[in-house]
Parts: sequence; structure tokens; C-alpha cells
Amino acid sequence: MPALAQQLRIGLLVYGGGGDWYANPTAIKNLTAFCNQNLGTKLDTREAQVAVGSSDIFNYAMLHTTGHGRIFFTDEEARNLRLYLESGGFLHIDDNYGLDPYVRPEMKKVFPELSFVELPFTHPIYHQKFQFPNGLPKIHEHDGKQPKGYGLIYKGRLVCFYSYDCDLGDGWEDPEVHKDSPEKRLQALQMGANILQYVFTQ
Repeated sequence: MPALAQQLRIGLLVYGGGGDWYANPTAIKNLTAFCNQNLGTKLDTREAQVAVGSSDIFNYAMLHTTGHGRIFFTDEEARNLRLYLESGGFLHIDDNYGLDPYVRPEMKKVFPELSFVELPFTHPIYHQKFQFPNGLPKIHEHDGKQPKGYGLIYKGRLVCFYSYDCDLGDGWEDPEVHKDSPEKRLQALQMGANILQYVFTQ
């Protein structure tokens, strides 16, 4: 299991390739505060930026990554991320629109033997404190496609959850950033809380 700091923090994954890993600067702060209020967690609300190739990733029970564009892992970074995930860590990838064609081949470097599978709506990640019987909520419209939740399952354990065409992170941000409705923001925060609760109880 990853070493846990005295106060649990969510690590924001810093990656190469030129994509904007920093796209949602207020997201983690708001999500962790929501979880502390609604799940009784005691998460550190400060964002912790951590490079994918750093041993520091082992200090976080969960890593979050986002962006709109190119993401690239070196072979060494891919090995480091794999070891983290094999050791009990968890990665949430949130497509901020445009990440998909890059993140899939990069995660193939991490787990060449695995492919993303769409999780059924009955999966426990949708049924923690908050119920999402129809899967991921649609937070940001983009091109109007149905949001999809994909997973990488290693030795029977979900090690990576990939929220696609949903944009949870937009809904986690401060209200004035994207001007999402209160209902959309609540849905995004509730789904984010479900992800964290799932990670911490598995």
C-alpha cells in the first residue's frame, strides 16, 4: 500500500507532452472540502502537484489527472506509475475534452496487457454515498455525447477510473469559473465524492 501522510491528500499528476495538467486549479480544493463536509473525511484541501516519475506519488492514496491535450509518459514514468497502481494506488483520469486520443496509448505503456473497459451502471463506484443509477452525470456539454466511465482492472481490482465526455473537474471548480448550474456542480461533487469513498473503502 502507498505510504499515507498524516493527513490524506489528493495528488494532481504532473505529466509531460505539453498538455494542460493544471487546467482546473480550484477543483481539488473544492472536492476535498465537499468530502470533508459530506463524508466525514479529514482530507487536506491543498492541491499537491506531483510528477508522474517521482517517488512522491507513493505518498498519495489517489492521483487525479486532467487536461485538454497531449499527455506523454516516458518508459521510466510508465514503470513508476504501474508500480504505484500495483502497490494499491488509484488513478482518476478526467477528460477535460481532447485528452482521449493521447491518454489511451500512454496508459498502454503502463499496462500493455490491459485495455479500458466501460464500467456497468451497477458498478459500486456509482453507488457509494450518492446514487448514480445511470452512470456519470453530464457536466459540460462539449459535443453532446453520452458520458462514459471506463476502468483498468488489474488482478480483479479497479486501479484507474477514466471519466470521459463528462468533465467532472469543471463542476468541481469555483462557481464563477465555468458558471455551471448549482445542480450540475452538486452532481459533479457528489460523483467525485463517490470516487474518493470507493478508493478509501476498497
